[in-house]
Amino acid sequence: MNMDFNFLMNDVVLQARKEIAAAGYTELKTPDEVKEAFAKEGTTLVMVNSVCGCAGGIARPAAAHSVHFDQRPDHLVTVFAGQDKEATELARTYFTGYPPSSPSFALLKDGKLCTMVERHEIEGHQPMEVVHKLQSAFETHCSEL
Repeated sequence: MNMDFNFLMNDVVLQARKEIAAAGYTELKTPDEVKEAFAKEGTTLVMVNSVCGCAGGIARPAAAHSVHFDQRPDHLVTVFAGQDKEATELARTYFTGYPPSSPSFALLKDGKLCTMVERHEIEGHQPMEVVHKLQSAFETHCSEL
């Protein structure tokens, strides 16, 4: 049986994009979209998406559930590592002091980094542990909506 790897991966990528969009996150596919989103006033949660198992089994579910909280970011956005490479590369320039990590989360306030949840804090953890990390950051840096 022959399987077309690119066809299979396109389906995986499409599903990953649909999941995070359904959770209310806006995809940033170009550097201009990143600049525009990161220039907005207020708090912005950035989910660095990927196709790995910990993104699908932990990070995206945590991204969806974490925002059901009294204090939450004003804006929800996502870049896709390995897919929208230029947008992801530019987004990562805002995450000063942190190496590239996917999946991961960055919380920005007025375009400045407040905190990160890196892959090592996602992989091997339960989704609710990641939700609690994110909500703890929301309590510190976000206003009640």
